[in-house]
Amino acid sequence: MATLDIDHLRSWIGREEVAEDIVTADLVRKFKATLDLPGGPPQIGEVAPRLLHFCLAQPAAPTAALGPDGHPRRGGFLPPVPLPRRMWAGGSVTFQGDLRVGDAVRRVSRIADVVAKEGRTGLLCFVTVDHTIEGKGRPLLQERQDIVYRGLDGGAAKAPAAAASGRHRRRVDASAPLLFRYSALTFNGHRIHYDRRYVTEVEGYPGLIVHGPLQATLLLHFAAEIRGTPPARFAFRSLSPLFDGDPVILHAKESGDGLMLWTARENGPVAMTAEAGWA
Repeated sequence: MATLDIDHLRSWIGREEVAEDIVTADLVRKFKATLDLPGGPPQIGEVAPRLLHFCLAQPAAPTAALGPDGHPRRGGFLPPVPLPRRMWAGGSVTFQGDLRVGDAVRRVSRIADVVAKEGRTGLLCFVTVDHTIEGKGRPLLQERQDIVYRGLDGGAAKAPAAAASGRHRRRVDASAPLLFRYSALTFNGHRIHYDRRYVTEVEGYPGLIVHGPLQATLLLHFAAEIRGTPPARFAFRSLSPLFDGDPVILHAKESGDGLMLWTARENGPVAMTAEAGWA
């Protein structure tokens, strides 16, 4: 049974990291190709797709400094939580402006909270990170990212019910090439997304895992297509994994002035929930 020195881990609260990057036309071109988004070759000054910032200013640890799961070894900006599995549990984004092709951007990240909890499957540690993306000296978006760490043994859990069907539905092929391309765009070395032998033999999953940020990006662009314009606010939460080979169904229904959205495999449980708002 892992134990946590929570006081030591909470000493990371308040730490900041600053990174810079450029919204290149090449990145936008590859992002659109990966997600099958419409549009011609990107031109300098045009609005970049929403959630492209997940691909910007990513940590670039040397390959020799990666842990056995493909993540950078523990410590540094994020606290060294001694639990083996690390996943993106959810997040929220408020848009104050648009990234544009050719923009130089600056990301300021801050550890906002570190909390240990006892869940159905054992000890969990949640790390909350706040990000501000700036362009031309002003904030363009505010993001809150929730990262969860847990043990290898998930334990027995009650099988969740099948997801309801939304008023709007779309089927997406969660293919291995899609997952690999998205990992490359986000410089994500986590082996659960591209190394089938590792994910099945070491972590015990039945297939490659569909990234949480990828699901969120698919849902946001689905919402933008339904409403005809991107939302001003977007929040998402992961509930259960999706695997390659199972077509992902995007669902949406109206909720007040916004949309409720979720992902699931056919006849499977909800994998991710999301809320999009335009007010």
